[in-house]
Amino acid sequence: LKMCLFLCLASFADWLSIDMPRHVYEGDEVVVRCSGDSSDMIGKVMYYKDGSLLATYHGISSHTISNARPGDSGSYSCEVHELFFYRFRTGKTRAAWLTVQELFPAPTLTVGPLQPTEGSSVTLSCDTRLPWDRSGTQLRYSFFRDDHTLRSDGSSSEFQISAIQKEDSGYYWCEVATASHSVSKQSHRSHVLVQSVPVSGALLETQPQGGRLLAGERLVLVCSVAEGTGDTTFSWHREDTGERLGSKRQRSRRAELEIPTVGGSHAGRYYCTADNGHGLARSGALNVTVTVPASRPVLTLRAPGIRAVVKDVMDLRCEAQSGSPPILYRFYHENVTLGNISVPSGGGASFSLSLTAEHSGNYSCEADNGLGPQRSEAVSLSVTEPPPKIRLTNGPHRCEGRVEVEQDGRWGTVCDDGWDMKDVAVVCRELGCGAAKHTPAGVLYPPLAEEDQSVFIQVALCEGTEDALAECERVEAFDCDHSEDAGAVCEGEGRARGADWAPSSENRPSTLHGHLQAAPLFAMGQWPGQPQSSREVMQGRKGLCACWY
Repeated sequence: LKMCLFLCLASFADWLSIDMPRHVYEGDEVVVRCSGDSSDMIGKVMYYKDGSLLATYHGISSHTISNARPGDSGSYSCEVHELFFYRFRTGKTRAAWLTVQELFPAPTLTVGPLQPTEGSSVTLSCDTRLPWDRSGTQLRYSFFRDDHTLRSDGSSSEFQISAIQKEDSGYYWCEVATASHSVSKQSHRSHVLVQSVPVSGALLETQPQGGRLLAGERLVLVCSVAEGTGDTTFSWHREDTGERLGSKRQRSRRAELEIPTVGGSHAGRYYCTADNGHGLARSGALNVTVTVPASRPVLTLRAPGIRAVVKDVMDLRCEAQSGSPPILYRFYHENVTLGNISVPSGGGASFSLSLTAEHSGNYSCEADNGLGPQRSEAVSLSVTEPPPKIRLTNGPHRCEGRVEVEQDGRWGTVCDDGWDMKDVAVVCRELGCGAAKHTPAGVLYPPLAEEDQSVFIQVALCEGTEDALAECERVEAFDCDHSEDAGAVCEGEGRARGADWAPSSENRPSTLHGHLQAAPLFAMGQWPGQPQSSREVMQGRKGLCACWY
């Protein structure tokens, strides 16, 4: 009787029940709870699936399936052994059915096109679907080629290869997963074979277009093909010499070879080839011409002796070291054209000149072959005669400045004591500078003479008819410094006989002189135009002043 009572209590006890959802999706969490009329189960709880023991717990009333799979579908029940009112009792629930549905089917990979050509675009699509009541579930998409990951956990179901290459051939597949990766499924693998295209339509072009260049310019040889895929080897060649100029291997249908600076030797016929391993393509030949401008010529002056003197025959030789002929040579004296000679086949040109005193000065020449004249550096020539013993320094030209005279190979100054227009007239005559104009003070032509430079003449007593200052009577210096040096302004700016003087930064006045002009000196209340003897001026030299306008 006791055995019967126990067995009866063990069959589907009304005081015991099982609670669980009936329908879930794969990836969901499922809780199976066994509950009775007492909240405290201090005995043993056993869970069964399809009649087989699934799990046993002590003091725990629930069983959790954390990540449901379709294989978890089936019949679930639980059995409890507990102490109830100081006696053990056993109860078993009725079976409850659980159905785990597929969240989404395995994806399908679509490749378009399946046999692409190199360089073309390929799109991979990974397609699956969600049930209507789980349409908001976020899915992540990954794409693979063989064992390489192309993209991982992307939000888009498509992946694009913008320019597929031969080495991209292989087996492609994709994977779809939930954001938590509780559910993930892979597609079948699809084989993709990338097709190569042989090169064809090779073409050689130049920059600048037309292949006509000047020496020194930059030449770019551009080799291109109309068709062709993959790595291509481009080579550049000279047809006339058989020379190979260079090569480049790159994944492109166009390549460039640069010659930074062309010369005359770069003129000739060029062509290029292209090869991507499926056949070689050769371009037509292109002619490149290089025109060499005349270089800056060198002017050489050749005289019979060591020095150029009046009546010598001077040979002027002008030559450009490079330049495409014909070349026209022009010869200049102080920028005045002397003559020109055309040389049709290269080389230089010569020009002969019978020298006079007026031929002193700067000479230059010009070479022109139609690409722009090139001027030589100026060459200075001094045609000599016995040099004068007097000079005017620091003026704007050789006919104005501070008066200096030469004695025993040394240059010294003249004191302005008694210095008048008669003295200046002799100076101007000796220098070949025309008539006398003014008797300015020497201090108007800075800088002052050096302290160690002597003052040779205290008073010059010229009558105004002498040919040289050395012919005038004089008083040797005894009391004069360089603040009292005499100056002279002559009418002309011509050249003295045999002189080689030319204005330079060393014998010009200060920049003020370019804006101000020396007015006649006012001496003892009279302008220099008024009669006044040198001896009278000597007595009143301390009253001299300089006036400007």
